[in-house]
Amino acid sequence: MSRKTQYSNKILKILAEKPAIPLDEMTKKIHLSPTPLLNKERGEGVRSKYALTRSIKNLVESGCIEMLHSDNKDYLKLTKKGKNKFNCIKLEGSGALVSTVWDGLWRIIILDIPEERKNEREALRYLLKKADFTCIKNTVWISPFPYEHLFTNIKKDLGLGTELMIIVTDKLDEETKKCFLNSVFKSSSL
Repeated sequence: MSRKTQYSNKILKILAEKPAIPLDEMTKKIHLSPTPLLNKERGEGVRSKYALTRSIKNLVESGCIEMLHSDNKDYLKLTKKGKNKFNCIKLEGSGALVSTVWDGLWRIIILDIPEERKNEREALRYLLKKADFTCIKNTVWISPFPYEHLFTNIKKDLGLGTELMIIVTDKLDEETKKCFLNSVFKSSSL
């Protein structure tokens, strides 16, 4: 993973924890992290500072974060696009993945977002696929993996209400259960 990607991911993680952070505090948090990205002994200070500055600039330009200016300080804030990107990073990270051992519960998500919000709908479908959900019908997704909390947070963040419904159940009729098992086994292994 490149240094700029490391910085970008770390910046998004830090901003996901607070509404806004002063730019100078962000710089300190990056360099004082438990696994420092700055190694002065090898002369990487200047390159690391450049990589951090460049990462912030790229995140601002891509619309993932925004820079807010006040009289005394500049602040960084995560945007909706940044939240979506951070959620994708969480799903892709090997350390962040939830257990892949089936606990006997089905997670069913019903997604019904209108055509005029197609981009939002496609982004959610992408996240569902990344979380190993299988599309059963056009708007119904199912998974045996415990990602319901992630999608509950996404639902809250995007204000989706009944446009995204999450059902966790262990009770299915035998024919439906067989259909779901076949669909899940086709797309992943338990």
